[in-house]
Amino acid sequence: MSLPTVAIVGRPNVGKSTLFNRIIGGRRAIVSSRPGTTRDRHFGTGEWNGRRFWLIDTGGLVPDSDDTMDRAIRQQVDFAVAESDVIVLLVDGREGVHPVDQAIASHLRRAGRPVLLAVNKLDTLEKDTAQYEFYELGFGEPAGVSAAIGKGSGDLLDRLVELMPARTDAEAEVTIAVAVVGRPNAGKSSLVNKLLGEERHVVDSRAGTTRDAVDSQLKYHGTTLTLIDTAGLRKRTKVDDDLEFYSVLRTERAVERADVCVLVVDAALGLHTQDLRIASSAWDRGAGLIIVVNKWDLIEEKDSQTARRGQDSLVERVPFLAHVPFVYSSALTGQRVRNVLDLILQVAAEREKRVQTADVNKVLGALIERNNPPQKPGEEVKLLYASQVAVAPPTIAIVSNRPDDVTEAYERYLVRGFRDAFGWSGSPLRLRFTSRGSRKR
Repeated sequence: MSLPTVAIVGRPNVGKSTLFNRIIGGRRAIVSSRPGTTRDRHFGTGEWNGRRFWLIDTGGLVPDSDDTMDRAIRQQVDFAVAESDVIVLLVDGREGVHPVDQAIASHLRRAGRPVLLAVNKLDTLEKDTAQYEFYELGFGEPAGVSAAIGKGSGDLLDRLVELMPARTDAEAEVTIAVAVVGRPNAGKSSLVNKLLGEERHVVDSRAGTTRDAVDSQLKYHGTTLTLIDTAGLRKRTKVDDDLEFYSVLRTERAVERADVCVLVVDAALGLHTQDLRIASSAWDRGAGLIIVVNKWDLIEEKDSQTARRGQDSLVERVPFLAHVPFVYSSALTGQRVRNVLDLILQVAAEREKRVQTADVNKVLGALIERNNPPQKPGEEVKLLYASQVAVAPPTIAIVSNRPDDVTEAYERYLVRGFRDAFGWSGSPLRLRFTSRGSRKR
């Protein structure tokens, strides 16, 4: 982690996600009165008094439980504590000191990290004295706070910043945001874990284990990648539970903030309509796109052309997939997983690539000479000149005397020609037809 890292730790339902959202300034983690809503570690970037930092929201700790999910959550909390520079131990001021609080405090004392004790749910903070009984946990003066309404949060953050390590130049580092998306149980978390080289996320064979969009950072070839592992996207008609609905919403927002989307597809099930909807959503929003066909090792009847035949069939149905790189891999065995990281860097670079105006016009001239725009009655349709006016995604503005009369078929012809010349592999390419002083699209 290039930024200071702060982990929020505590037993279930003490308000960790509410405090996380309060500090981040949004609703990045799902908040529910149902204990155990937070399963994985959720990452977000906070800022206070000019200091930026990574904030981790962890699942509720149940130290003595033998439940499979509780044990997995304990492992995730241990990872979060190991990665953190400061730990916020959050407790419930309404319920007083709980035996589980004492067990967690004992565990944190062995971690060797600075611990800031925060007593939550003190809505009448100016009159409350409930925080003082928590002195017995041994972490000095407790900080009273009401995460739900914001009372005491500024004082808490002041103390938090004081405990952070000294500022480093690396805090200004730019990252590539990568959303790992796909239908439930396609292997998204397994892929992210393999890329990270550790069991960073809870992995379970039950579909829907990952509920929230979860951020993790990885340094690769000198570039920091923020990997966003997401809950599987389902059709809205199949989303009945309110928590599942908000998970879908978080995933769609993860796609919106991503520079590159990695669509994970189950090789045995193939690319279904819902996968294509996800791919189209990412493409329409201007994100780079990579398709990872996971569990390729489980396909027994295949030859050297199996992948190519399937890919050609998909391109016939969805033409823009011709510009999207495919990786046939196995998150379980690690087959071609490293290729995914290489492609992320390549696609991100293509999405940011800018071409000189002279080169754009040279290609445009050749394309017009080979195939003139279709003509309608009246004045001849002319394409006068062009220039790349934006990146991320690349956008070319073409000036025409009659921009409204350029057909969609001819626009697709131009897109193919520009791609043949300049690449932009894995990235959408947008054309904007304008007249002098106005524009069409």
